Amino acid sequence: MIKQQVSGTVYGVILNDTVSVQKIGSLDEAPYKGAPKAPVLYIKPANTRVGCGAAVSLPAGAQSVEVAATVGLVIGRAAGRLSAGNPLESVAGIVLAADLSLPHASYYRPAIREKCFDGALPISSVKPLADLAGLTLTTEIDGVVVDTRSLNDLIRSPAKLLADVSEWMTLSQGDVLLVGVRYMAPQAKAGSSVRIAAEGLGSLNFTIAEGVAA
Repeated sequence: MIKQQVSGTVYGVILNDTVSVQKIGSLDEAPYKGAPKAPVLYIKPANTRVGCGAAVSLPAGAQSVEVAATVGLVIGRAAGRLSAGNPLESVAGIVLAADLSLPHASYYRPAIREKCFDGALPISSVKPLADLAGLTLTTEIDGVVVDTRSLNDLIRSPAKLLADVSEWMTLSQGDVLLVGVRYMAPQAKAGSSVRIAAEGLGSLNFTIAEGVAA
């Protein structure tokens, strides 16, 4: 397998798990006026990426941050209009990721400040592609398990998600597609230590530094 690095754009997706859909409730009313028919993507820009062991500083005035554990598919070659047969053939590896967000209640407006601050995406080194069916992610804050999720709760499996996204955009080598994060994930306060782990993928560790006063 080609040695791969995260060198391109990181895309996240919302509302791709049953727990999030249940939490947010009906999308038929304003302002949404209907559930999405295709994957709803957002970008985690380059300034958000930090590695294992990083100390993430919160934006001025922020006291806590949501920690959403997920896995990212690292693209190994251009992926556009992939067949439904085996879209994961375009994937060179996977990463553990913590998609950090300042708490916010609505998906209607782009949460740029909330999701794109410096260090808002701790990610692991690239691991070999593994079978993601049934993979369980565990989140610990200050040594206490605060969340456990199985990727079996995904509405679109990683392969289906990649195929659907590639129908209308081409992912480039080095891009990452996060498979989905939970709505209203557990929160870590300034000064906390965070660990995200999955069997066979090791762990991702980082700390939340004390924020700057507003």
